Amino acid sequence: MAIWLISPPVTTPVAAEESVRVLDAWARASILASRPAAAYATIESATDDRLLGVTTPTADQVMIHAVEKDGDVSRMKLVGALAIPAGKRVTLAPGGMHMMLMGLHDKLDEGATFSMTLSFEKSGEVTVEVSVLGIAADGPENSEKGAGQ
Repeated sequence: MAIWLISPPVTTPVAAEESVRVLDAWARASILASRPAAAYATIESATDDRLLGVTTPTADQVMIHAVEKDGDVSRMKLVGALAIPAGKRVTLAPGGMHMMLMGLHDKLDEGATFSMTLSFEKSGEVTVEVSVLGIAADGPENSEKGAGQ
């Protein structure tokens, strides 16, 4: 007598990474753990999706912020969900949209890395390694190297 066990297909993080790619995740080094820090990345998706939230063991909370300008004054605005249009890159960069790390557990030291998990509406979770660059960095040099490829 033969017994056949059939199990449902298992969804792995690789499945999410096939439709969503997170490129060049980075943050600037921080001076103090008591001050918020910001992380940046470029996100692209093969299908329309939305970034719903971000978590990291490095901070208590991560908020997605846009920057609105009113004349010479810039203000951060909390974004509930960030649209990722199919086939287009969405870049989070200094002076614009970013992921604000609140309640850092320790300061971010140049040369270190930390993990961050981005949660997408359709693609699920994608975990990336964030490189900590110098305190005055404008971004990584190689824009084609990234996680989730």
